[in-house]
Amino acid sequence: MKDINKLIEDLLEIRRAILDGEKEFKETINNVHPNYRYSATNFIRYLKLRTFDLRKIQVQLSVLGLSSISHSERHVLANIENILYFLHLSLGLEFNGRHDLGKHPANFLESQKVLKKNTKRLFKVHQKPKNTTIMVTLSSYAIEYSHVKDLIIAGMGIARINCSHDNVVVWEKMADNVKLAAKETGKKCALYFDLAGPKLRTGKIGRKTKGKRNPHILLCQGDILHLYREEAMAEELAKGKNTHADKIPMISCRIPEIFNDVQLNDKIWFDDGKIGGVIEEKNGDYLSIRIVTTNPKGGKLREEKGINLPQTTLNLPSLTNEDIANLPFIAEHADMIGFSFVRKPTDIQLLQYELRKLGRSDLGIVLKIENKEAFNNLPSLIFQGMKSPSLGVMTARGDLAVELGAERLSEVQEQILWLCEAALIPNIWATQVLDSLAKKGIAARAEITDAAMSARSECVMLNKGEYILEAVKTLVNILDRMEKHQYKKQGTLRLLKVAEKFFITEGNDLVV
Repeated sequence: MKDINKLIEDLLEIRRAILDGEKEFKETINNVHPNYRYSATNFIRYLKLRTFDLRKIQVQLSVLGLSSISHSERHVLANIENILYFLHLSLGLEFNGRHDLGKHPANFLESQKVLKKNTKRLFKVHQKPKNTTIMVTLSSYAIEYSHVKDLIIAGMGIARINCSHDNVVVWEKMADNVKLAAKETGKKCALYFDLAGPKLRTGKIGRKTKGKRNPHILLCQGDILHLYREEAMAEELAKGKNTHADKIPMISCRIPEIFNDVQLNDKIWFDDGKIGGVIEEKNGDYLSIRIVTTNPKGGKLREEKGINLPQTTLNLPSLTNEDIANLPFIAEHADMIGFSFVRKPTDIQLLQYELRKLGRSDLGIVLKIENKEAFNNLPSLIFQGMKSPSLGVMTARGDLAVELGAERLSEVQEQILWLCEAALIPNIWATQVLDSLAKKGIAARAEITDAAMSARSECVMLNKGEYILEAVKTLVNILDRMEKHQYKKQGTLRLLKVAEKFFITEGNDLVV
């Protein structure tokens, strides 16, 4: 009795805080697109809920056999009030809150409908969709119509065109093939264009001896690497003496603006985290980097490999001049647009402004969360994104693993899933899903488990590879099986044949 009274008191305090938070951020809720008023209200409630440490309360609720608050993302206030209603009832009391079973303005069933509605609007799915849509990154094979048609027949529901590669001529051919194949097969397939964003990559490698250019630099732990401004390295090599390159390997950086932002002792990673170092010297022309993490036998650093600076606040525009120049073409062909390297709400504001100028405010926006700043700002990014009529979030797990550390990735991808579910917007699970299968034709066992976990998202992205068709078919099979057992974090509690079989046959064989 005493414990239940204390539990009621704690939950009433949480409920008051939720209602106060909703009142405090009323203007924020009112400023989103009408499509997201309901979503924004629930999102504020969820954010306020998660300012409390709920572990002890959750255990107490589970002991009582009541619905815990661990699955309340989509219906925060209704769930709290339902619990309060039954706790009061257990004491013979009446709860005088806004509770009305099944008729709460943000209840379990209604919130589920809103999430699906928001998902269908972004992904352009008109027929009854599966819980999880498959997105495929188109490769150079996609200029062949038969390849695109095969992908759509296999189960591709969204075709991704990566604007970091190729050009408008290739993109247009890919887009035309997708539209034609969708029409011919009668299967809907949306077009997703990924903006390139600032391409923070390695450039040219410095020559070591006799003017011969090496295809890569072999770096071992303890080595020094000089990362040059591109034009500065060209000048150094033009001298003919090649002073540094004879002893210290040199490579250039495509975006020299980062030299203004990095600080001594900042960590720097190359090639999706395969090679890591620490900046020990900051010269006007180059950064001197001591390599601290790489393959024990040495790592090969090549041109056009990604650079990550997780400790550095980069003052780079998320929307580059190249992106803006490509927007008219993209706006003409795309169903949704992926916003790479987004970090702040003002980044989204600029994209929304450019789309308004093109008369495409209706274009769906997908926020790609791929750096530490974006993850830390995710609630604010979502509220700004909700000012557009269609919104989604992509968890770019490759870059996030480098930015936050691989050991934090599991935790962070879960948090992004929770936040998206609370905001009632679709999440796209991306990076290296069935990667070995797509590239080599054989799936690693861990990849199958990862693909199964992706069923909790509204969309899963596959990258390109020679065996991409087999990867799509395998993913369809995995998702079909998982969706019978799970929706979001909740088990569907479908009948288990293994349990049924035990009672019908094997139970009789028990040794007594």
